[in-house]
Amino acid sequence: MNPSGGQLLGCRVILTGQRRSAELAAALERRGATVEHAPTLSVVPHVDDAELLARTKELIDNPPDIAVISTGVGFTGWVEAADAAGLAEPLLDMLRASRLIARGPKARGAIQAAGLSADWVADSETSAEIRDFLLTEGVAGRRIAVQHHGAGSDGLDEAFQEAGAEVSSVVIYRWGPAPDPEAVRAAVQAVARRECDAVAFTAAPGAAAFLDAARSEGLLTEVVLAFTDPAGVFAAAVGDTTAAPLRAEGIEPLVPDRFRMGALVRTLVGELAGRHGLRVQTAAGELRVLSGAALLDGEVLTLSPSGLAVLRVLAEANGSVVSRGDILDALPGDSSDAHAAEVAISRLREATRGRPLVTTVVKRGYRLTL
Repeated sequence: MNPSGGQLLGCRVILTGQRRSAELAAALERRGATVEHAPTLSVVPHVDDAELLARTKELIDNPPDIAVISTGVGFTGWVEAADAAGLAEPLLDMLRASRLIARGPKARGAIQAAGLSADWVADSETSAEIRDFLLTEGVAGRRIAVQHHGAGSDGLDEAFQEAGAEVSSVVIYRWGPAPDPEAVRAAVQAVARRECDAVAFTAAPGAAAFLDAARSEGLLTEVVLAFTDPAGVFAAAVGDTTAAPLRAEGIEPLVPDRFRMGALVRTLVGELAGRHGLRVQTAAGELRVLSGAALLDGEVLTLSPSGLAVLRVLAEANGSVVSRGDILDALPGDSSDAHAAEVAISRLREATRGRPLVTTVVKRGYRLTL
């Protein structure tokens, strides 16, 4: 294992995106995290979409003055769809003659990969910056083509039309239903029960769909509380646009300074490693108790949910004595049999394989051996 390989051991992270989820998962798993995939939407390409090809032909016949490129993957998909229909060269000629506006470096990179050059790039990677830039210049009487992502225009079409422009909307891909609805339901329940450490969001529609799923399950209140509790689950969004649906529900996600997948990974790793997990220095080594697992001296302990709950109570006491009654309260059910507490402690000791973690305090209870 490399030095950082166990950095996130015991951490459980849920990914809600479909695109590039394998890349994000691999980066987290290399550091020891357990990753679960629960894409809330699927990406439906328009490669064979007659409407896309018809709109492309219209733009070739009546070239726009300005072409706004919103996403790199969308632009690449547009060129691929045009190529399949024998329209790639006319499309690229049309774009070459237009003023190209890119929403961030990824869109600019896709433009360059097609042999074109962006005339202006939105540093903030937001549609709002493009809107403000073009409206400040003035768009009255101009023809503007806007290549959208699957969620639509982000208000660009309406803003330009109100300012007197003629707008052509081009949607390259659209969002479809979740490929595995049961995985989404399980993810919502895990957040509501605080059985995971973090949820990563990579698209605004995906974030909105996650909240809709929580609402459908009758768990929206619990999910919001879990996300807003400093000791609960934290949400991470790749950028401010993605964060918007969460903020509308009062959830303030962690957003990296740069709206990139790599920056999102670094943010997740830093936050999980530094913030999540109760840490106690014991005679058996450092004990870390996370929402779904516990580590002793860097090794993940094999614990049932009941065993983890008991260990958390002991760790929170930080060496103080925990009564048998408090141990029973941590266990599921409402047993008042002191023997149940003894059995739970015995199984916890078995999980630590004889290491000196838990001490019995005669007639009083149990404590961690610090």
